Amino acid sequence: MDTRVAIISVIVREASAAEEINALLHQCSQYIIGRMGLPYRERQIHIISIAIDAPEDIINALSGKIGRIPGVSSKVVYAYE
Repeated sequence: MDTRVAIISVIVREASAAEEINALLHQCSQYIIGRMGLPYRERQIHIISIAIDAPEDIINALSGKIGRIPGVSSKVVYAYE
């Protein structure tokens, strides 16, 4: 199975979404290289970066599921290969 390296960038405007985001990340934990979360208190948002090495369909599905959570947006950037 071919995998791709990517960064999933997430902006969270609703703190109540954290539990649902963490549950989705746990489902794909075998593919996650690392993650970093930054609270941006001045804007009342949270910024999350997830480094992942997984099949492209899994990356896209994860980003899509995260992006469908109310108050959350998500985008993927793939490493050049």
